[in-house]
Amino acid sequence: MTPTRTGATARAVTAGAVMLAWVALLWVLEGIDTLAGHALDSHGVSPREPAELADIVPAAFLHGGWDHVASNTVPLLVLGFVAALAGTGRLAAVVLVVIVTSGLGVWLTAPPDTVTLGASGVVFGLFGYLLVRGFVDRRPVDVLVGVIIAAVYGSLLWGVLPTDSGISWQGHLFGLVGGVVAAFVFRRPRRPRVPAGHVTA
Repeated sequence: MTPTRTGATARAVTAGAVMLAWVALLWVLEGIDTLAGHALDSHGVSPREPAELADIVPAAFLHGGWDHVASNTVPLLVLGFVAALAGTGRLAAVVLVVIVTSGLGVWLTAPPDTVTLGASGVVFGLFGYLLVRGFVDRRPVDVLVGVIIAAVYGSLLWGVLPTDSGISWQGHLFGLVGGVVAAFVFRRPRRPRVPAGHVTA
């Protein structure tokens, strides 16, 4: 096995392990929440209350029931795995930007007397990130990945529309925005072009 293939395999294994651990954490937290009579749901984001800003990060790891966490599991696993192939450190940075952007968007714009929680903002953020990353970095392989992601998960875009009062379209929309922002913030530096006829040592 060549060193390049070995490195790619190691990245894939690491990416898979990280995403499986992440999803397992979400299910464990929902189990704890259920046993606690859904006491953890109080850590969701309630809009325009200053104290609720502290719940922006925890809210992304909590859910409103087993169906809720189940609906986020597969897309989070798939999109997170693809994003993590470029490095788990980069994945963590992208997710942090998405969580903060989505959470602040919810805090600013959600209807009063609502509580928003769940990983769907992260799912939409990773979707947006993977969709535009290749174009931002000018990497044909990542452009192809974005096209495939759009073909498979393009229907997610309907989730940014206010079609269901029980679903936080604000979290989806601002998560998507956060993913696009992260693609620009963490874009890969371009290699300087070597002038024609110039020989490097």
